[in-house]
Amino acid sequence: MRDEAFKKIGHLYPPVEVTAEMAKDRPDLKPYIGEKLTVIAWLWARTVKSPNPAFAHVDVPLASTFILSSKGGKEAYVQPVKENGGYRFTVRVGTPPPEAKAGTSAGKWQAFRCVMSDVPIAYDYIRGEATSGRMGSRLMAVVAEGAKGRIYLPPTQSSEEVVLQIRPTWRPELEISHHPRDIKTQIYGLMTFGDLFTPRQLMALTTFSDLVGEARERILWDAVAADLSDDEAGLDTGGTGAKAYAEAVSVYLAFAISRVADYGSTIATWRTKDNAMRSMFSKQAIPMTWDFAEGSPFAKSSSGITESITVVSNVFPVLPAIGHGSAQQADAQNQTRSAGNFISTDPPYYDNIGYADLSDFFYVWLRRSLRVQYSSLLATIAVPKAEELVATPYRHGTKPKAEKFFLDGMTEAMHNLAIQAHPSAPITIYYAFKQSETETKEGTSSTGWETFLDAVLKSGLAVTGTWPMRTEGDNRQIGIGSNALASSIILVCRPRAVSVGTISRRQFVRQLNEALPLALDTMTRESEGLHSPVAPVDLSQAIIGPGMAIFSRYDAVLEADGKPMTVRTALQLINRFLAEDDFDADTQFCLHWFEQHGWESGKFGEADTLARAKGTSVNGVKAAGVIESGGGVVRLLRWKEYPADWNPRTDTRLPVWEALHQLIRAYNADGDSGAAEVMAGVAGKAEAARQLAYRLYTLCERRGWAEDARAYNEVVTGWSGIESAAAKVPGPKQGTLFDNEPGE
Repeated sequence: MRDEAFKKIGHLYPPVEVTAEMAKDRPDLKPYIGEKLTVIAWLWARTVKSPNPAFAHVDVPLASTFILSSKGGKEAYVQPVKENGGYRFTVRVGTPPPEAKAGTSAGKWQAFRCVMSDVPIAYDYIRGEATSGRMGSRLMAVVAEGAKGRIYLPPTQSSEEVVLQIRPTWRPELEISHHPRDIKTQIYGLMTFGDLFTPRQLMALTTFSDLVGEARERILWDAVAADLSDDEAGLDTGGTGAKAYAEAVSVYLAFAISRVADYGSTIATWRTKDNAMRSMFSKQAIPMTWDFAEGSPFAKSSSGITESITVVSNVFPVLPAIGHGSAQQADAQNQTRSAGNFISTDPPYYDNIGYADLSDFFYVWLRRSLRVQYSSLLATIAVPKAEELVATPYRHGTKPKAEKFFLDGMTEAMHNLAIQAHPSAPITIYYAFKQSETETKEGTSSTGWETFLDAVLKSGLAVTGTWPMRTEGDNRQIGIGSNALASSIILVCRPRAVSVGTISRRQFVRQLNEALPLALDTMTRESEGLHSPVAPVDLSQAIIGPGMAIFSRYDAVLEADGKPMTVRTALQLINRFLAEDDFDADTQFCLHWFEQHGWESGKFGEADTLARAKGTSVNGVKAAGVIESGGGVVRLLRWKEYPADWNPRTDTRLPVWEALHQLIRAYNADGDSGAAEVMAGVAGKAEAARQLAYRLYTLCERRGWAEDARAYNEVVTGWSGIESAAAKVPGPKQGTLFDNEPGE
């Protein structure tokens, strides 16, 4: 396929010649003078006419950065040079000047600045130019393959002229859905999926898509020649002969072209730290990008067809060699495929991702590649959307209507599963979602998580557990500080017994108080052969399971006024359990001070009042070595400020707060071995320190204090290794002579 495509369009991807002019101020290029190098990528910036009337004839760049490579020792950047009433781009190597990092971007309120006059360019102006068809692009640099890695070259006139002469034979005219949160391109005039590609990219993708059909015929011929059964049965009818084999390979080739499209659009960008392409779907959205990377499908890079096919084919060694699986498309609300089966499902997450809207990007190319093979499956022009079970306001008019659509549909779908599931196993539901508040005009607030749980309970299911499973990679763009889970939460459900009656709020709270301490202890301790401790990042979700198991086993939990308790209230009561204080007085002071002030200073008077309420004193807490007090202000010490020569065995006032933060200091400095020395010395307080870490993680995560949250999460997830190392530390363990409560 690569070779056949190159015969057709290889001339659109010419090598770049290194000239003496390029190498004049670039010693690194002198060995290449006269050589023609393979191009890895062309780096472009979108342009609009300058808003300054004096330069209205100039198309100025909208570049978010001029940095090309930020790798140590391999730094390179673009430098615009004004001349002859316009400008040109050149490429420099070495440490870039500070202004290169921002390119022509001008901050939050003004989008960019004019490279000619430095006047601001507002977003409204850019939108006007773009929707009027006056947004263009200009080549900033060329990435080529050198003898010792990638090198950056200035743009050449011939490189731009090649693109200007291309007239694509086909372009997808399907309009991009107006998803207001996940898709941003329409407000800048990119209205169809064809608008997301350069003419050269369209030629490449069209060529590769058409070659899938040619490859299928070649594969079929080869399979028959190799004596595979020529039974004319296709893949969709369960065939196992030559035709089915050819169709199966064609599907994977189409998947590889989907990857080429992901890296081969004008939304894809350049990763300056890695000197590599970044795909457009680095997260589940189609953002607007201002400078983009156009990779060569014939080069050895992420955008290349060879690399794409390799990535797709790498799945085969890990697929099972035996067994049979099948996939069917059906409406979850009325399907009967689940009857008598064990059910494990991964449903839509309220409004988190615009699945169908985003899927159209790949669908247009899959349809061109496989429509002959699967005419009924790919009969529609776009992905069906009306029945998609997500709470998308732009489809339903308002947020309340969208939420009602989701709640009603999910309730019906879950009920359908509940009545069909095999009785010997629970239904497991994957949910990699974390709630964020949504407000309605009526003043009520809800969350996707609460709405989903409400649907599950209304369907007749009872929740018997919520367990985290590690499913999310470390390379997710949404990280620990931006409201994302490190895991999927698995809801374990069974059909609720009929007519089990009701209980009061008081009885519900009493049962929570009886069940949750044991559940929390089970979750936060390692169970050999069963599970590792639940990490702090997941605890607030995992504790919902045993709490909702109580709530959902009854027909209703009744409030004092006789009305049924809402899921929202039940979740608040369950989560409140994690906030209970069970620490020494000094630690309680530190914890509540941290909730109010974090690591910032506060007034001594406030600290004195809080200390008295907690049964300690400011001077006493200062004597414990965990705060700084003076000049009328009080401040908690960060773990980095704790002394490294501290000896827990001689510390006569040792609050749990100090034990935990000394553990974190040692863990970050010396890993398991350093933390083990501390744990061995504070053995009597180790368990309380672990519980405090959970509590502090939850607090930091809710406040958006990502660095602190990460420190608490890491020490807990590494607890098992620290504990094992601590058991080998010689000498007496703290907790015999010096395990006194502060103040005693």
